Amino acid sequence: MHYVAITSEGKEDGVPLKDELEAAVYDIVRASWAKRNGYLVPEPSDLQLGNDAVNLRAAVLYADLQDSTKLVDTQLNTTAAEVYKSYMVCAARIIKNEGGSVTAYDGDRIMGVFLGDTKSDAAAKSALRINWALGAIVNPYLKRIYGESAYQAKHVIGVDMSNILACRIGVRNDNDLVWIGRAANYAAKLSAINENFPVYITGDVFDELVSAKYGGQARQLMWEQRTWTNMNFMRLYRSNWTWSL
Repeated sequence: MHYVAITSEGKEDGVPLKDELEAAVYDIVRASWAKRNGYLVPEPSDLQLGNDAVNLRAAVLYADLQDSTKLVDTQLNTTAAEVYKSYMVCAARIIKNEGGSVTAYDGDRIMGVFLGDTKSDAAAKSALRINWALGAIVNPYLKRIYGESAYQAKHVIGVDMSNILACRIGVRNDNDLVWIGRAANYAAKLSAINENFPVYITGDVFDELVSAKYGGQARQLMWEQRTWTNMNFMRLYRSNWTWSL
């Protein structure tokens, strides 16, 4: 059963806004798209609010702090904020250092986009270096300040590669870019896997790896192949390696 809120004047509440929303959706669905290939990560100002988009071939990284509900439930808000800020500043600077662009901070997650011929290597190396930073910098410093009982953060990082579409969403004076395509969606889903491994990449990313495939003195393969049963038995790889700075 559908219920409609009625104002004291006997009219549907917000009819003018309803008309505005219908017109906006009609314009979006009916308007043709202006699409162009891009070789740089665009800024919101590079795109119009209408159906304007940039096609990119990109590797997308999502890094997600795990158990953030436990963090906010068991720690002071200021302590939780310190964990968030410490992790995000390390992740963001590593992404940028590897040539990527930070495109979103989404609560306890950060998104990075990498372009060019070495995009998969750069994204995978960033993931392994963020994994190193959590274990070598963030958590040890929390212990140094708060003692042995200090909260110890965990994370999962996902990386995928595909064609993606960058377009601008929102309204005037309140808008941002959105990334449409498999890589953005799958990287986010990979970062939600909880199997005690901190880094996951898809088979497409692994197949492009050159410098980020082997590590250590003996040049060992850093990735273990798995099957992503929840995603049509897709081939993926996981790792618990770190890449120090």
